[in-house]
Amino acid sequence: MSTPTADDGLAQTPAAPTLAPHSHAHEKREMFVLVAAFAAVYVIWGSTYLAIVVGLESLPPLLIAACRHFTAGLILYPLLRWKTGIQPTAAQWKTAAITGVLLLLIGNGAVCLSEQSVPSGVAALLVAMVSFWMVLADWLRPGGSKPLPRVIASLVLGFGGLVLLVGPAHLGGSGRVNPFGAGILVVGSFAWACGSIYSKHNDLPSSPMLGVAMQSLFGGAALWIAALVTGEVRQFHPAAVSFRSWMAVAYLIVFGSGIGFTAYVYLLKKSTAARVGTYAFVNPVVALLLGWIGAGEAVTLRTGLAAAVILTAVLLVITAPHPSTSAAAETLPAPGEA
Repeated sequence: MSTPTADDGLAQTPAAPTLAPHSHAHEKREMFVLVAAFAAVYVIWGSTYLAIVVGLESLPPLLIAACRHFTAGLILYPLLRWKTGIQPTAAQWKTAAITGVLLLLIGNGAVCLSEQSVPSGVAALLVAMVSFWMVLADWLRPGGSKPLPRVIASLVLGFGGLVLLVGPAHLGGSGRVNPFGAGILVVGSFAWACGSIYSKHNDLPSSPMLGVAMQSLFGGAALWIAALVTGEVRQFHPAAVSFRSWMAVAYLIVFGSGIGFTAYVYLLKKSTAARVGTYAFVNPVVALLLGWIGAGEAVTLRTGLAAAVILTAVLLVITAPHPSTSAAAETLPAPGEA
């Protein structure tokens, strides 16, 4: 008797169809998590600017950033060190120290300082220009990449939007943004871009979250030192801090640094850099809307025009084809969001 073959019509039915329901459910679950992660990065990071405004009601600016980042580092570092089993090297600690100072002390510290005189929505709009600074920092570094003509044109357009915000004293019946506050944001955003490029080309742990925890420890400690030197610690009275301000800091720690960044790291693994980079376009819109609703910040004609110009330029930058050196760097979180 011959052995049955597929030609005899006796071949076994493939097992794949029996797994289809499970596979379909898994795909639906992954899609739900992906959408939730984008929503977290869009909304939560966009809301951190308003949370800073609430914190500033009774807390000094550098202390807000110091409490947020140092606490996040203290919680995340031992947890991730245990979970990943990674022992950071001296070179990795050096990178974390330098980037922690650039990103958190100067970058995020500038956001907190500037929001004393600049509306939260406008601050988010100016911070969105970190995409431009990132391109310039990558261009100016030794062996850097020259941007494409389309990107150069978008830089010119974006800086035109900045001039529109802080330029003419009166435009469309509205005053200009405080030049000093805007200047602080420009410095902070440029420091953030330099720190991002530096971290990209220097050694950090293979776990992105562990690297962030290390940066949070150094950046948070540097912020505490800055708060001490500027007298914020000496003038700080816990009893004078409102419940709203404490809740704002807690929100920044749990949602901004915890949930928001976890969602961001997940998206970097599951989606494209161009799609993840759209947060730089969406966050200012969310911040402008929340600032208008939650803090009564007026969205003037000047702000609207500048927003249209700057966000168009940001969209051109994040959707343009880039050399391989800058694709990942351009999706790093901005100063108000880390």
